[in-house]
Amino acid sequence: MRILTTAALIALLPLSSFADAAQDAVQARQGFFKLLNANMGGLQAMAQGNAEYDEALAVSMANNLVHLSQLHVMPLFMEGTSTMDRDDTRALPEIWDDPAAFGEKFAGFGEAVANAPDAVRGGAANIAPVLQQAGLACRACHDDYRQP
Repeated sequence: MRILTTAALIALLPLSSFADAAQDAVQARQGFFKLLNANMGGLQAMAQGNAEYDEALAVSMANNLVHLSQLHVMPLFMEGTSTMDRDDTRALPEIWDDPAAFGEKFAGFGEAVANAPDAVRGGAANIAPVLQQAGLACRACHDDYRQP
């Protein structure tokens, strides 16, 4: 009986390791997007007059967006972590059907925010165009790769 129990536990190890890795990938991915949202939200609050314009903070948040856009995100999108596999994600399986196209969409976000740290200087009115470009890039990806 002990041998069977031990064998069963050993057989489950790779499965539980995958489950943990998938869970870790989903949680890391969600954390990544929370960081994006926090920085864009802070900039949006300034642009809308809901927070006082603070140039140093706006530049810092814009720099954060640039740095986040430069991360290699594909490890966060490991196989087995789509809406077809899990209930705790909105990542559509189309990401894995054509990862190069997904990568291009993500690169579009990087292009949209590349000049953001300089663009947000000089007043709250300068933030809105940055957010508009970033938002369009986000939407382009979400329309194809995120469940509503």
